[in-house]
Amino acid sequence: MNTIARIALLGATSSLLAACGGGGFLDRDRPDEFAVQRQAPLVVPPDFNLVPPAPGAPRPAEGSAAEQTLEALFGGPAQRSTVETSALDRAGVAEPGIRSQVGSEGTNTVAKGRVTRDIIAAPEGDGATAQAVIPG
Repeated sequence: MNTIARIALLGATSSLLAACGGGGFLDRDRPDEFAVQRQAPLVVPPDFNLVPPAPGAPRPAEGSAAEQTLEALFGGPAQRSTVETSALDRAGVAEPGIRSQVGSEGTNTVAKGRVTRDIIAAPEGDGATAQAVIPG
């Protein structure tokens, strides 16, 4: 090993070991992160009127999981706007058997199953050989 490599290795080792030491100009007083701000005292809320439940009493009805989810997401029922009320009034009331009539032969529907299946099954590519076919 030549002299320059030994000096470089000795210098690197010395600087690494110096970083582990505590003292000299690197040793200074640092602020305590817990002493930066004074902690506020604990206070009992002024309207602390909770009463513990009686032993054996049933739990209060809090609603189903779906109702709790809707309440958490949307904040409960809200007043309808005039535009929404007007649109609902113009739409009228749905017939009671509307769901059973949707699947009947007299109901006009658009079959999107085959088209959607063909789009999903289309081969990948840059579209250079793509053709438009209009069904006749």
